[in-house]
Amino acid sequence: MDDLRIRAATPADLDAVLAFWKVAAEGTSISDDRDGVERLVARDPGALLLAECGDGEVAGTVIAGFDGWRCHLYRLAVHPERRRRGVGTALLAAAEERFARLGGRRADAMVLDRNGLAHHAWRAAGYTPEPRWSRWVKPLTD
Repeated sequence: MDDLRIRAATPADLDAVLAFWKVAAEGTSISDDRDGVERLVARDPGALLLAECGDGEVAGTVIAGFDGWRCHLYRLAVHPERRRRGVGTALLAAAEERFARLGGRRADAMVLDRNGLAHHAWRAAGYTPEPRWSRWVKPLTD
């Protein structure tokens, strides 16, 4: 997509991002609410990356979180009508550039086991599943 622009989200983008995820993201997250995304952008203003078309519409997102030690990728989502046009590739390249600038050494991605379409995209980008680890979770709120 020639008219694609990647930029960090601002607080003014949050409602559009949440609406976009309802259309484009696979599954939901406990943090998919205004408060959760607002905290992310306030704490790490460069973490939520948006891909926008020339008309300003959101074509894709990725969260490129860096905690000073590890690089984590979440919420890679591309609008269904804009898939297979390089949006995800551009977002991952921007995320990886961000990590490199911050001193990151390796990126990991949260990918749903049942999301076969995503598995193809992640493999195409050079990522592989890590069979030695499992994600263990504990909700901190009700």
